[in-house]
Amino acid sequence: MSVRRGEERVDAGGGGVARRTVTRSAVSLAAAALLGGPGVGTARAGQSERELARARAWVTPRLPAPSGPHPIGATTLYLVDPDRSDPWEPGIGVRELMLTVAYPARAVSGRPVARQMTEAAAALFAQIDVTVHHLPTSGVNWAATTTHAHLDAPAREVPGPVILYSPGGGDPRTLGTGLAEELASHGAVVVALDHPGDASEVDFPVTRPGRPERVRTTVLRADPRNDPGLFRTMIGTRIADIRFVLGQLAVLAAGGNPDAAGRALPPGLGRALDLGRTGVYGHSAGGTAAAQALFEDPRIGAAVDLEGYLDHPGPAPGRPGELFPVARYGVDRPLLLLGSAGFPHRGELERSWSAVRARSGGRVHRAEIAGAAHWVFTDYAALAPQLQAAGLMAADDRRALVGPIGPAESVPLVRGWVRSFFARQLPRR
Repeated sequence: MSVRRGEERVDAGGGGVARRTVTRSAVSLAAAALLGGPGVGTARAGQSERELARARAWVTPRLPAPSGPHPIGATTLYLVDPDRSDPWEPGIGVRELMLTVAYPARAVSGRPVARQMTEAAAALFAQIDVTVHHLPTSGVNWAATTTHAHLDAPAREVPGPVILYSPGGGDPRTLGTGLAEELASHGAVVVALDHPGDASEVDFPVTRPGRPERVRTTVLRADPRNDPGLFRTMIGTRIADIRFVLGQLAVLAAGGNPDAAGRALPPGLGRALDLGRTGVYGHSAGGTAAAQALFEDPRIGAAVDLEGYLDHPGPAPGRPGELFPVARYGVDRPLLLLGSAGFPHRGELERSWSAVRARSGGRVHRAEIAGAAHWVFTDYAALAPQLQAAGLMAADDRRALVGPIGPAESVPLVRGWVRSFFARQLPRR
């Protein structure tokens, strides 16, 4: 989701991953086309009535409403780790992160509703993500989708569990908006991470040396599972990102402001955090990172792996790769492994998932969503069927992305599994 502060929009907003890099000129052209073009609702000089009618006819995808009793606030945090260099762009000199924080709000009156994506991020999404996932290349106003969260609303000052989200490899955090809002509506504070350089597009509030553009795009050009070194770097970076964020949340809970741009935070946000009840969940590569972070960091009390491998790619086709320590040694805290029946690589997943279950003394729980495919754990579960119904997406492409299961079934199933797991494993003290 996107957050507006004054006159700026700040990105606040996750699978398998074949990505391509977009040149700076393409970024600028895409942003210019979206900001001034059809789908924004403003007429350009010389636009014909036919063009205006086509713009008005563009589909705006809708996110399903959360089911909990609490209204939701949302804000963004821009964090900088000065002790790490960016692994993808060493010239930046530090490791930057963008987060969305979704939380139960005390009051939302007068607070505008957040968009799922900023306009600049949506412009790049329409170039990068749609190509990867066989989404419509036109006819969709990605920048217009609204969330159910209110920008910078004062937080409900009742400490709730803190749950971090790591999206799939190459995906932006915006694609996990629906599940994050669901958890927040039931009392959790959900912190969604972008992993810049890995994520398809990340909209920052400022530029900095080594990153002259506000929007940073992915460096991934192919599936990292086909490149063991790249996969190792990606997962290691994500785990380090998660652990750094945990430290910055402690600063926030203690009354500080970790935002590197010094932007004001919603009233009461720090007092809404109960860091004694911390969980992490992730999709695909994010699930790998979530499970391994649980193994490494005692601050994390429970984790959910949404169809992420727990082993490294093999050195050659047909040769198994090294298990992550979480699978070699097991876990001493609860871990949920949630998969989809339509994932084409279930056989490859089985080795590492069986290993962690066998070594964890009953602490690992496993379930599967029937009729679903890999991206059913993201907002695509609700968005892809809408695009198919509008005649903008082929049935085969929808099935490959989320499976034949409908959102009326899949969305409550995924939400229910994740929400009930964290409710059991991170109970109120």
